[in-house]
Amino acid sequence: MPVSLNMNMAMPSWFDIIGLSPDSQEDEAGIKQAAENVKALIDQEVKNGIPSNRIILGGFSQGGALSLYTALTTHQKLAGVVALSCWLPLRASFPQGPISGVNKDIAVLQCHGDCDPLVPLMFGSLTVEKLKSMINPANVTFRTYSGMMHSSCIEEMMDVKQFIDKHLPPID
Repeated sequence: MPVSLNMNMAMPSWFDIIGLSPDSQEDEAGIKQAAENVKALIDQEVKNGIPSNRIILGGFSQGGALSLYTALTTHQKLAGVVALSCWLPLRASFPQGPISGVNKDIAVLQCHGDCDPLVPLMFGSLTVEKLKSMINPANVTFRTYSGMMHSSCIEEMMDVKQFIDKHLPPID
């Protein structure tokens, strides 16, 4: 899809990105539509026999942002969220206190590099503080990685593996 920030050139994208500052305008309709698309995928998995509480949403950058937004707005109880190098979109649309939805106690692993030039660490820090005010703060883990840019590293992937192993234990 064409992305405003990319001089309107097409690129893989869940929704339009207009700017990369905390006060940038956001593509509200695109974000909400993308979340509905993910919710439809969750519904399909549930129809296929996978309980929603055995589903972890996750993504990197825009995908992580969408995972957070979807988890906080869905009516399906989820196992967790892995949010890598991202932010909470439409953060002003959420309440100034705890949410009352089915995922108010959801486990979140949020990871960010301290040298990210595209989605600065400040976005991650603002997001984790907002999350801790909305859901059980004991279930929110924020990890930073020294020297990591807008990418990933082995240490981060090991943290993701541990999170998944913990929140999706084998079924007998």
